[in-house]
Amino acid sequence: MTNNTLATTALTDQRPGGVADLQNGPLIRAVNWNLLCGGVDGDSEKRLHAQGDILAELRPDLLVMPECSWWDEQYNRRLWWMANRLGLIPAAMMPSRVGDGHNFTTMMYRPSKLTLIGTPDRKATEIFRHVLIRARFRPTGTTDDRHDFLALGTHFSHANGKARLKEACEVTDYGGPFPGTPGRSLLIGDLNCPRMDADPDWDKVPQNMHARYRIINPDGTFGGVDVAAMGVLLESGWTDPADTLGITREATVGYYYPNEPVPLHLDHILTTAGITPRAYETHDTPTARRNSDHLPTWLDFQLSA
Repeated sequence: MTNNTLATTALTDQRPGGVADLQNGPLIRAVNWNLLCGGVDGDSEKRLHAQGDILAELRPDLLVMPECSWWDEQYNRRLWWMANRLGLIPAAMMPSRVGDGHNFTTMMYRPSKLTLIGTPDRKATEIFRHVLIRARFRPTGTTDDRHDFLALGTHFSHANGKARLKEACEVTDYGGPFPGTPGRSLLIGDLNCPRMDADPDWDKVPQNMHARYRIINPDGTFGGVDVAAMGVLLESGWTDPADTLGITREATVGYYYPNEPVPLHLDHILTTAGITPRAYETHDTPTARRNSDHLPTWLDFQLSA
């Protein structure tokens, strides 16, 4: 794990790598983790329970989980099990647009740190392969909206770069001030898009999977890595906290499947102005690797007025 904890005069937060500067408000932790089929394998929930232990260790205040498959079964039993395990409240669990209706993206929050303002909604259901959850939050205990922020939880398409670019263009509005929004936002999810500096070794990837992540030329041949979705987000005001902090973090995929051994950063927590990143890491441990094909990503941040 990359250690990018701030070496500043700070109050240590009781979480891995966490710090808090009292002069700039409370430290808030956002966590993103694609759970791979909801942590469920047939009748087994072994992975789900292990995922709950890992997330409890990370202690998220705001949590987005793509691929909460079959969590709607038995009156949302798995949703509420995870919420109770972590001491969080579900803000939304919304199904993917495609598929059998049992694949969900879930957002939860810690009520001692955050207050949900209004009702979360989903945007552009005809655009997203999965979903875009929009939820407005306010630090608990504040009495006005000066520190409100918009949390966007999503799971971009794996199909190809053009599909992801279309989805990314739906959230460019939130890269800066926009009518009806707090003016600061977090984009949290499995974006299925590498960082701009990605340089994969395509010889290690089966040819039939190249269309997912490479530019497709007009004649159908492949070009370089397709980062257009990430590019348009960054050009629209979104920022990668790794760039802001001047750090590197571990890749989030490339260890699970024998035919996909290329490390890539596909899972991200992007920020806008008004949100100050303090620490940003991929939670890369043997236990996390065993229990999903994606690794958790966490961001500690503070809000400026």
